Amino acid sequence: MAANDTTLDNEKDPFDAIVDAPFDSALSERYLVYALSTITARSLPDLRDGLKPVHRRLLWAMRQLKLDPSSAFKKSARVVGDVIGKYHPHGDASVYDAMVRLAQDFALRYPLVEGQGNFGNIDGDNAAAYRYTEARLTKTALRLMEGLDEGTVDFVPTYNGEEQEPEIFPGLFPNLLANGASGIAVGMATNIPSHNVAEIVDATLEVIDNPHVEHARLMELFKGPDFATGGILAESAETIAAAYETGRGSFRVRGRFHAAEAEKPEDRDAGIERLGGGQWQLVISEIPYQVAKGKLIEQIAQAIADKKLPILEDVRDESDEAIRIVLVPRSRNVDPELLKESLYKLTDLETRFGLNLNVLDAGRTPMVMGIKEVLTHWIASQIDILQRRSQHRLDQIARRLELVEGYIIAFLNLDRVIEIIRYEDDPKAVMMAEFELTDRQAEAILNMRLRSLRKLEEMQLRNERDELLKEQDELEKLLASPARQRTRLKRDLNQLRKEYGEDTALGARRTTIEEAAPAVEFSMDAMIEKEPVTVILSQKGWVRGAKGHLPLDQDFKYKEGDGPAFVLHAQTTDKLLLATDKGRFFTLGADKLPGARGFGEPVRNTLDIDASAQIIAVIVHRPGQRLLLAADTGKGFGATTDELLAETRKGRQVVNLKGDSKLVVARPIAEGHDHVACVGDNRKLVVFNLEELPQLARGQGVTLQRYRDGGLSDATTFTLAEGLSWTMGGKEGRTRTEGEMWQWKVARGGAGRMPPQGFPRDNSFG
Repeated sequence: MAANDTTLDNEKDPFDAIVDAPFDSALSERYLVYALSTITARSLPDLRDGLKPVHRRLLWAMRQLKLDPSSAFKKSARVVGDVIGKYHPHGDASVYDAMVRLAQDFALRYPLVEGQGNFGNIDGDNAAAYRYTEARLTKTALRLMEGLDEGTVDFVPTYNGEEQEPEIFPGLFPNLLANGASGIAVGMATNIPSHNVAEIVDATLEVIDNPHVEHARLMELFKGPDFATGGILAESAETIAAAYETGRGSFRVRGRFHAAEAEKPEDRDAGIERLGGGQWQLVISEIPYQVAKGKLIEQIAQAIADKKLPILEDVRDESDEAIRIVLVPRSRNVDPELLKESLYKLTDLETRFGLNLNVLDAGRTPMVMGIKEVLTHWIASQIDILQRRSQHRLDQIARRLELVEGYIIAFLNLDRVIEIIRYEDDPKAVMMAEFELTDRQAEAILNMRLRSLRKLEEMQLRNERDELLKEQDELEKLLASPARQRTRLKRDLNQLRKEYGEDTALGARRTTIEEAAPAVEFSMDAMIEKEPVTVILSQKGWVRGAKGHLPLDQDFKYKEGDGPAFVLHAQTTDKLLLATDKGRFFTLGADKLPGARGFGEPVRNTLDIDASAQIIAVIVHRPGQRLLLAADTGKGFGATTDELLAETRKGRQVVNLKGDSKLVVARPIAEGHDHVACVGDNRKLVVFNLEELPQLARGQGVTLQRYRDGGLSDATTFTLAEGLSWTMGGKEGRTRTEGEMWQWKVARGGAGRMPPQGFPRDNSFG
């Protein structure tokens, strides 16, 4: 028992490791470590090679496997296995996804991996599993890794200390700007588009020649993004320049309409294919960056199904290796520009790319930089790499010269050297003392093969020494002169530009930069085909639209117990205003009316009209059309239909009513009318000048007529010089006009007097 107690005493109590500390400070310290790790070792690219650690480790592993462009492909599973086993201790799916992106020519402007097999497509389909695909490096990737064996960069231990990996890649290829990057860290993100290498080189050369170059001059050479999928950058040069000056901005990217087989150049550039008989179709040949073609086609098809694009009949995908999306308009009279503009607004045929030039500088510090700052830092890193490469080569030359000098001494004293080797017990020490050789020189002479003792070898050694001395002199001059270093960098950049010039297949600019023309006025009305329609609304609120302008006195069928309320002519492009006795106005598109084969549909299915409310008027909206609105209290005002249109199905409250009062008049004011006539339940008529009627957007209005008993029965407007007319009733629908109305004319708000003889008993103007 005592022994057990001793054992327990010797073991550490786990509770001794608990530290008493405030929770918030402990959490903040640990979260800060995580945040810094995410920022510097995962999500943000390094300015010098434009790569995140996962991409760098992928390419390094492929280089170690000798997967250069001239070698055979190897299974992606082998590459992924090496990466996660030796360099990147994370999930295989994330590593393979990163590798797939490096191989997609629609994701990367200059792919760094060449894939064999299914690496996904622009439709949005995923790549095959890594056991089915194969990969190797591209020439661009080799360009990015040039100089790794020349002492240009530091190597750091891998996560388990068993291997070494480069801190960055030293190649001259400007990968950060050429291929761009995107990533979300903690508290910050980056989003850099791809650019054209030739333009990057031109701008870099300008900064080398003139470190104080103006931003405007730089943007003349550095045009802007050049996306892998092409398309059009619909922004002005000023907008692009402003974004690159600060490192933050936003660009509109549009797909391209282009009909390669069109006969006329203007049709070809507009993407219009003529089909004969006046028919035509639009062709999309390029789509915005990071938009899946399948998703875009689904969006267009859905817009057609939802009747958001009524001017479009059909969309077809006729793509092979090249994108070809065909759009068929509903009729040949559709405006192509209107169709394009509507597609830009309703689908991902126009997207926004947010520029955020947030990168890690040489000190691993995240910074948002402008384009000039990025190029300046990159030039400094390339100069540093050039210096390190030169110094590394100088060290190699010094070591080789040491051996060459020793070999030459040996050849000059060959007989003596052989004699020493044959007869001395310690030939190395004797040679070092007699010929003043270094340890390395003596060791090299002793290890020299007999076949090297030819006379020709001496000449080769002397030539080699001369060449090494000459190269050493040049490198020393290079290291001593910043001007020479800049000249060497410019020479190398010009060589790179030839490989990626505008005349090469890979280097030709794909994205066109052009400021978008003023947008075509885009409204749903413009996309509705204009056709005549007869609107029929029953007493119980069932609405329908019959094609064409039918006679308004025609007998229409109604459900049993229902009857006619409103019948009027309109166009499918019109908006109908429905006024209720509660003072609320609702808007209904004439193109949304159900067909007239049946009894239609309840209007309350479309609009949120209160069950107790009665529709008192249906008015066709016309721009600037004035209305006379009056309640049974005798109060009213004038309004224009433009202000009464409602955006939602809930309508718009226009006339404010108190208690049980109701809106009884909502009547258009015809052009030329100059007076208002009101009649009350007490059969008193009053006439006043239309100028006395206030124009409001909403409210109670003013008193039109004063009553002791009852309220307002009806109100209308007319031209005083032509007299007041009213409907006599009967099948003939005769009207009567009273020309002399001066005796009823008073100021607004009068009580009025009895109407002329023959005025209808229902106190209505008809």
